[in-house]
Amino acid sequence: MAPIPKKTIIRIENVTKAFGRVLAVDNVSLDIEEGEFFALLGPSGCGKTTLLRMIAGFELPTEGRLLIDGQDMSHVPPNKRPVNMVFQSYAVFPHMTVFDNVAYGLRVTGVTGTEVSRRVDEALALVRLEDYGVRKPDQLSGGQRQRVALARALVKRPRVLLLDEPLSALDAKLREQMRSELAQLQDKIGITFVIVTHDQDEALAMASRCAVMHKGGLQQVATPSDLYEYPNSRFVADFIGSVNMIEGQLSVDMRDHAIIHAPKLDVPIYLDHGVTGAEGGTVWVAIRPEKMVLAKRVQGAPPPQSDAPPGHNVVAGTICHISYLGSVSVFEVMTVSGLKLRALHMNPTRSAVEEFTWDEPVWISWPAQAPAVLLS
Repeated sequence: MAPIPKKTIIRIENVTKAFGRVLAVDNVSLDIEEGEFFALLGPSGCGKTTLLRMIAGFELPTEGRLLIDGQDMSHVPPNKRPVNMVFQSYAVFPHMTVFDNVAYGLRVTGVTGTEVSRRVDEALALVRLEDYGVRKPDQLSGGQRQRVALARALVKRPRVLLLDEPLSALDAKLREQMRSELAQLQDKIGITFVIVTHDQDEALAMASRCAVMHKGGLQQVATPSDLYEYPNSRFVADFIGSVNMIEGQLSVDMRDHAIIHAPKLDVPIYLDHGVTGAEGGTVWVAIRPEKMVLAKRVQGAPPPQSDAPPGHNVVAGTICHISYLGSVSVFEVMTVSGLKLRALHMNPTRSAVEEFTWDEPVWISWPAQAPAVLLS
C-alpha cells in the first residue's frame, strides 16, 4: 500500500521582509507538513526569528504570501491565526498561579466555567504539572516555568505551535532533558511544531526536518541526518557540527570513483563514487572528525591500510592538541604539509585517552566513502 501523502500546513511563497534597506528575509519559499517537528536553524541575524514572527502575524511580509492550512494570512491578525507561540522568556505572569497562567488565554476568548478547568487540567497533565496548579511561578524551576508556557500555548489547541529559542535560558543538563520532553510531547499530541534555534544539537535532536538559514535566505532544507552527512554547501557543512574542510581540484571523475588533489595535503583524496563537478575545477572536501582514524606512526613501518588505493587517504602528522570531553577526545593533528586536521576518538575505557599523547607522530586516515564533496 502506498503511503498517504502528508498535508502542507504552512506554505511560504517567495516571502521577503525588509526593514528599511536591510533584508531580514530574502525570497524564502518553504512548505511545512502537518504533524511535523520543523526547525528553523541558523546563526544570529540570519532571519529565522523574523520568519517565525511572520508566521505568528507579529510581522507582515514586504513581498510574497504566507498560507496556513490553505488560507492566506496576509490580513489575518495574530489572535485570529490557528497558531500559538512560546517565547524565549516564557512570559509567564508572576502574580498568577500556574492554573491561572494556563487559563488566561481561554478566559480572554470567552471560555468559562467547567470547560476552563477541564482544558487547563488536560494541558497541565500533558506537561506533567498536574500537582502544580496552585503554585506561583517563583516557586518553580526554570524547566517547570517553561512547561507552564507550553501548557498555556497548548490549552488553546492550536494547529501550529511556534517556539522561539525555548530552551536558551536553561542550563546545559536541563536543556538536554527538555529536548527529549519536547520531542515526546510533539509526538504524543501530533500537532505541528516549528522551533527557532541557533543550537545545531538542539535542532538535530528534536526536528524531523530542518531549514538552515544564512543572511536571510534558505541554504538547505533536509532531515537532520541528510544535513549532517550530505550538506549542500561549505556553510551548511561548517555550521552543522565540526568538519575538516579541504580545498582541492577534481582530477578524476568516473562513475565508480573520483580523485581530488589537495595542495595542502601530501596525498590525493580518493572517493568510492563519482562527483558532480567539472574535472579540474575547484571543490571542497568535507570530512567529519569521527570518520577520521588515528594510528601510531613508527619510524620505518608502512602506513596503515585503508579501503582506498595505496598512496591515498592516509597522511602523516603529529598530535598538536588534545581536548578531553569525557566520552570522547578530540585530537588535532598537524600534517607534515602544515594542514591541521581533527579526529574524534571514543573513550570506551578509563585509560583510552592515554592511547595517544601530545607531540606523538601518528597516521590520520579516512575511508573512501567518508568525504562529502562540495562545489560552493
